[in-house]
Order: sequence, then structure tokens, then C-alpha cells
Amino acid sequence: MVATPTRFDTMKAKYKGYVPNVDTSDAVFGYDAFDEAVASVEYSFNRNDVVKGTVVQYDNGGAVIDIGAKSSAYLPLQEASLGAYGQAIENLVEIDGDVEVMIISEEDENGQLLVSIKRIEYAAAWEKVKAMNAEDALFEAEVCAVNRGGAIVLVEGLRAFLPGSHLTGTIATEELIGDKLPLKFLEVNPDNNKLVVSNRRAIVETQMNDLSRGDVVDGMIKALKPYGAFVEVGGMSGLLHISQISYDRIDNLEKLFQPGDKVKCMIIDHDKLNGRIALSTKTLEPEPGDMLKDSARVFELADETAAKYHERMEADRKAREEAAKDIVLGLGEVVNDSDESEDNLDSALS
Repeated sequence: MVATPTRFDTMKAKYKGYVPNVDTSDAVFGYDAFDEAVASVEYSFNRNDVVKGTVVQYDNGGAVIDIGAKSSAYLPLQEASLGAYGQAIENLVEIDGDVEVMIISEEDENGQLLVSIKRIEYAAAWEKVKAMNAEDALFEAEVCAVNRGGAIVLVEGLRAFLPGSHLTGTIATEELIGDKLPLKFLEVNPDNNKLVVSNRRAIVETQMNDLSRGDVVDGMIKALKPYGAFVEVGGMSGLLHISQISYDRIDNLEKLFQPGDKVKCMIIDHDKLNGRIALSTKTLEPEPGDMLKDSARVFELADETAAKYHERMEADRKAREEAAKDIVLGLGEVVNDSDESEDNLDSALS
């Protein structure tokens, strides 16, 4: 009597050729035992679990991943990487390559699971961004898109918003796409998936470290107010107060400056913490009132006049130090004379 074929015999016959009447009575581990062993294995794969697997094949634009489950898992193209857009699956994972994936679905009717590499990279990217923000890091990122409000940049694979008001020296146009910009964070909120960056803050803080009182800088008039002019200096906004424009009185600022005019100014004060600078052209006048008579000549001679100004300031400083020294020495002589007088008085009384 021919034994009834097992499930394994049937599969073997279908794919590799069936050999009937095989005697397996002496086998230590027979087909039935194998079926029981497979049935006894408990598979525990839950949503959000991170498991290791091997890429078996490419299929339907994605990849089939063996994670040790009853059926191979499927990795859709859009879940293959944070940078999957516009890429082919062959460029993202390799056949027989080992990968770490996150389970993102329950089993379907065929027992198959959906998995993702992108979600693991996404979580790791946010951790990296939070660490960078904690260090107040200065970094570069590439512009990948622009819109009416500003630009979109990629930071560790995450999309971050760069407001147009925080762009320095340029505006958000298509020509900006592909450029790498120095940036600092304005807001990092993984709970709301909100990432906002600033080019202006990065520029200001970098340049502020290189600026000192007394430096002569180039700028451009951005706006006029009754109390003075706002001047853009390397992406920073500096105030040129009306009292610091000239030694002569200014009755109408608009007769002297217009927005867009290029100027040279001396830095007379700065607030590095808030990125603010106070400017002066009065200190660059070769003669008092020259800003009103011939501002172009003032700017042309700015460096030369600034050098003379620093020499005067240094001479004044040394003069003040000598005067203070003389006062201290004079006080010492007065004290000595007083002590000597007391000694003479004591001698006379004794």
C-alpha cells in the first residue's frame, strides 16, 4: 500500500519532481516531525517593531525582505529611504544586503507585512537635529524648493522651512534651488513635525564674531526714520543715529540719504548677543560738517580718517592715564607731607 503523500512531498513533486514510495521510517527527523516543528514556531512581529532582514528580490518598484516571518515582508519604494523621491529601489537597497526595517502594518491575507527603512531614518534624523539644536550648531543645508513664504531646505534628510525674512542678501527664487546656505535653528519641534531655520541668524552671529568697535564697514541704507537711518551691514541691521551722522546739525535726513545708497560707517558699539550694531559717519569726517558738504569724499577717505581717529583716541587714552597717575602721585605726596608734619608736632610736644 502506497503511503499518502505529505504536504512536503506534494511541494517537492511540484517544484523538484516527486519520488514515490520513499522509505523514511529510519529517518531521525521525518516529514511529519518537520511539519510539527514549523507549526510549533511562534512568530511575534508587531507594528513598530524594528527587525533585521535580508533583501531577497526587487518587486513592483519595491523590495522583498526576508525577516524570518512565515512570508517575506515588502518594502515599498517610498519607505526605502528619507531621500527616496526620484530614486530607483536598486539605488537604495542591494540584493542579499542586510537591512534594518520597521514593521508598519499588520499581516495581510497572505501573511505579508509592510516594512520601512525611512521611518527608522526619520527618527534618527530628529534625534540628530535635537542634538544640533541643543548645541546651537551652525550648519549648511541645501535648498530643495521655494514658495511664496520662503524656501525649503533639507536638514539631515528632514524638510525645514526657511522664512523669506530670514534670508540674507537674496530672495527666494527658483535660482536658489541647489544652493547650500549657512543656517541656524529657529524652532525644533518633533511633536508637531515643525522645523524652522534662519540664514540671517547664522550670518549675523558669524560676522559679529569678526567685528569690533572702531572697524570701518561697508553698508547700504535700508530705511530712514526721524531719528536716523537703518543700514544693512553684511546681513545685519545697524542704526546710524542722526546725532552720529555729522558734527553739523541735520535738518532733513532725506536730502542726505535715500534707501539703496551705499555708505561707509564706523562701528561705535555692538550687541553680539542680539546681533545689533551702532554706527557713525561723524567719526569719519575729515572736517566737521563734511558729510553734508561732500559725503562721497568722506567715504573715499574713510579708512585714512579712521586711522587718524584711532590715533587721537589712543593719545587721549594715554593722556588720561598720565593724568590719573599724576593725581595718585600727588595724593601720595600729600599723605607723606601730612605724616611728616605729625612727626614734627610729636617731637615738639615731647
